[in-house]
Amino acid sequence: MTTYAVRLPDIGEGIAEAEIVAWHVAVGDVVKMGDALVDVMTDKATVELPSPVAGTVSWIGGEPGDVVAVGSELVRLDVDGARPGDAPVVDAPVAAVAAEQATDPATLPSPFHVASKSLAAPAVRQRAADLGVDLATVPGSGPDGRVVHRDLDEFLTRSRRATGPRVAAHLNSAGQDEVESIKIIGLRRNIAQRMQTAKARIPHFTYVEEVDVTELERLRAELNDESAGEGNKLTVLPFLMRAIVRAVRDHPEMNARFDDDEGVVHRYKAVHLGVAVQTSAGLMVPVVRHVEARDLWNSADEVGRLSEGARAATLHLDELTGSTITLTSLGRLGGVASTPIINHPEVAVIGVNKISVRPVWRDGAFVPRQMMNLSSSFDHRVIDGADAAEFIQQIKALIETPALMFITE
Repeated sequence: MTTYAVRLPDIGEGIAEAEIVAWHVAVGDVVKMGDALVDVMTDKATVELPSPVAGTVSWIGGEPGDVVAVGSELVRLDVDGARPGDAPVVDAPVAAVAAEQATDPATLPSPFHVASKSLAAPAVRQRAADLGVDLATVPGSGPDGRVVHRDLDEFLTRSRRATGPRVAAHLNSAGQDEVESIKIIGLRRNIAQRMQTAKARIPHFTYVEEVDVTELERLRAELNDESAGEGNKLTVLPFLMRAIVRAVRDHPEMNARFDDDEGVVHRYKAVHLGVAVQTSAGLMVPVVRHVEARDLWNSADEVGRLSEGARAATLHLDELTGSTITLTSLGRLGGVASTPIINHPEVAVIGVNKISVRPVWRDGAFVPRQMMNLSSSFDHRVIDGADAAEFIQQIKALIETPALMFITE
């Protein structure tokens, strides 16, 4: 019997470490070559690592939430023989230690380990692990029986109906003073770290301006009617994307990344726009590349594709990195104003609030107009307040007179 050590591979992009998100195996499980062993996450991208050989799991290194370095051992497998090119072979003494650890209660798999072999995206597996749900008990309605978020929702609804009276009785007898401690791992911890870095290193300057979108909404409705059934409908976002492209021509300092360690601002000619997307696991920012080369419809299609991929956790690492400026919107939940946090190391983020009908004074009378606020934040170390205001005012002018966005220069 030979023991193989499966190590965290070099995932690329200069990544030196990754976080363990969810296990798909436990000690004693028999796996085939290609079976999923563990999900690891780096820079908001979750990667499922398959087994390079067939064997029996004899040791697992780490729990969900642990951060491990590239090259570190993740799993040890007892296999029948060696194969050239696979993971390094571990000598006999280490194998003996692994066998000893397998019987030590301190090294048994944690309650977060997911031993199910059901087909599911990493985000679904992580959500199930967080909820303590065994995916093997959840019927899948996706392709090839894949479990999707909708299946998990239905399973939880049925479970609540079945256990409701018992839960109520427990609350009545035990009271509601219990405290639930939740370990912050995976995407949520990644978000927390990035937000902490952004707020600690970037002095934010937020500028809020109201924009009359009545004419834009009229144009948007006409364009959607003309192209009914042809791909994604136009929302406000593609128009804002086009306005941002036009505005950064005159304000290149906004389409930039600030290397504050070196004291260098890198300005980009290409506009790689990060679009914040809310998912069940947390906020992700996929990147629409070369917005300056896209028309409205192409921009809408790409935002739709990336948003769907973010929610399904199927995006690749290069689709989540490299943005030069970010656009964030809460849609109908956008409120009146917000203070968006800059996507470090960028220097600007454009925040979109909800559209509402407000009375506006025009030509000597109050008239109903569709109004929307832009709440945008800037890195005050490299962006002056006056420049930020001029940038937003230019976007405002383009949105209020949308024909200006289509005039070629």
